[in-house]
Amino acid sequence: MIGIIVQLGISWLLVWFFEKGNLGFLGFYPTKKRLSDFLLFLFITALCCGLGAVLKTLIAKQQWELNPQANFLLIVKGIWWNIKAVLFEELIFRGVLFYILIKKIGTTGAILISSIAFGIYHWFSQNLFGNPVQMAIMFITTFIMGLVLAYSYAKTFSLYISCAIHLGWNITQITMLSQGPIGNQLFIKVMPPPVVTVSYFSYYTMVFLPMVCLYGINFWLIKNKKQQVNTALGK
Repeated sequence: MIGIIVQLGISWLLVWFFEKGNLGFLGFYPTKKRLSDFLLFLFITALCCGLGAVLKTLIAKQQWELNPQANFLLIVKGIWWNIKAVLFEELIFRGVLFYILIKKIGTTGAILISSIAFGIYHWFSQNLFGNPVQMAIMFITTFIMGLVLAYSYAKTFSLYISCAIHLGWNITQITMLSQGPIGNQLFIKVMPPPVVTVSYFSYYTMVFLPMVCLYGINFWLIKNKKQQVNTALGK
């Protein structure tokens, strides 16, 4: 949490230095519309991510069980870890630097630079160096995710939607399904996993369809939102 406070402090200094403004450009002010958007995009993204578990159950015959060590405190800690991680990344890639890029080079260029940086960042966060195939897959998937997240900020001048999408995916994947760096959370895979032979089509459907749904549905919803004007007041 201290890191996020430091980020906000640096963000304030940067936006004051370059624009003589304040942190209102992040759109933190909790209006009714922003809160409803947050819940909508959080729910839709969680459903898209959950589709992956359903497909693994249907295609790969994977079974899931409640983690015997799961309790209220464990889940709260898992959710809090995800909130901090999402805020940290959003403030880096869709925060003050992204805002300044939009002002200096335009929306399209800023979105591309932010998304490329987001993809490269995940090589480091996932420690993928030395595995070109995994690096390519990670870059493509996170680059596209970065496009959607950056576009949501450029359309609304608020971090509510990007945080909702990012958080919806991470909480479902990491806290609900225990597929992340913080260990077993709410549900875990029944071990040993079943040995099932599937076609390439079935495999790639199972792996990539949830992400395609996430990108497509959220992009369509954002595209159809009314363009917001940046007032730099957060309201």
